Amino acid sequence: MQASVFNFSNDEWQQHPQHNSCDALTAQLVLCFASKKLLAQPSLYQQLKQQFPLANIAMCSTAGEIFHDRIHEDSLVAAALHFNHTPIEAAAVNVSDFSSSYDAAIHLVKKLPQKDLVSILVLSDGSVVNGSELVKGLNDAAGEKVLITGGLAGDGVNFASTLVGLNGDPAEGNIAAIGFYGEHILVTHGSKGGWQSFGLEKEVTRAEGNILFELDGKNALDIYKRYLGPEAEKLPASALLFPLSVTIPGSTQPLVRTILSIDHESSSMTFAGDIPVGSMVRLMKGNFDLITFAAAVAAQNTTLSHSGKPVFSLLVSCVGRKIILGSRTEEEVEAVIESLGEETAVAGFYSYGEISPFNEGGSCQLHNQTMTITSFYELA
Repeated sequence: MQASVFNFSNDEWQQHPQHNSCDALTAQLVLCFASKKLLAQPSLYQQLKQQFPLANIAMCSTAGEIFHDRIHEDSLVAAALHFNHTPIEAAAVNVSDFSSSYDAAIHLVKKLPQKDLVSILVLSDGSVVNGSELVKGLNDAAGEKVLITGGLAGDGVNFASTLVGLNGDPAEGNIAAIGFYGEHILVTHGSKGGWQSFGLEKEVTRAEGNILFELDGKNALDIYKRYLGPEAEKLPASALLFPLSVTIPGSTQPLVRTILSIDHESSSMTFAGDIPVGSMVRLMKGNFDLITFAAAVAAQNTTLSHSGKPVFSLLVSCVGRKIILGSRTEEEVEAVIESLGEETAVAGFYSYGEISPFNEGGSCQLHNQTMTITSFYELA
């Protein structure tokens, strides 16, 4: 397996000098991450196809692009991959063609050949697709033996609309999947947040999908504002700094849920993922050092099952982490590279949601506010 990372800005392609093992002309898979403004340019896909003529090209818009150890804005980062012994297949659907995000996910997985399928990488629209229903469909269609990772596209801090494309111009509502096959491919995963819980645990007593109304029979927004204190005056912007830890019924592992919007008229909060009735929740807050340390732990989790270093690691981190870290955002990427080693090619994006199992394994989950890493090895 060979991997190289490219950056396209100011109408020029630049290959990262440390990773030049994959020739653009022979790449079989290219993962492209760019600002929505850049992806919306009608000529972009053709430029990519000229640069990578033999590759399946998957694209998604971002809230920031990761080019090895640097964070870019309004650029395009491309990871070019060539596999020596691993077949790959690509498929895409648009959620508007189905009755639900769950049904779209079921059909997406069925479009991939199932024999010898080992892992699926998913890049999904991050605005009109329901991420919780998406992962349910992916899990139900793929089964427990197939590892599913990926992320939801971003749109900076605008939260308006996102774009995803596969072998064609990107569009809203698209969901793309790349399947990896055979006994030679090894894909590992790690996901970690680094957030601190505080306050008392409360039960979700009224919610509809991803909209929360009541905790312990009381108005959830009022409770949330009371815990935030002076920060409540900065809502909805400050909500990204104070997500919720959510333990859904039947699970022992909490998920992190980001608040996308506040509706003062209905006294409700809308989250980037469902909040089922009966879930137990606590507020969370960020800490620079813990968030950066968590990114390093996520990277370490992708290397524990293999004695060597991954050839390529895909980083999907949440826009909320980027907002909190601010000028220190590159520190979490640097912590990842320190754990992986400089020889690993690294690329990725800041997202509206991360897709990965818990570190302990199991089916894939929709995460918010985590650094989620998928690492690729190819065995001889």
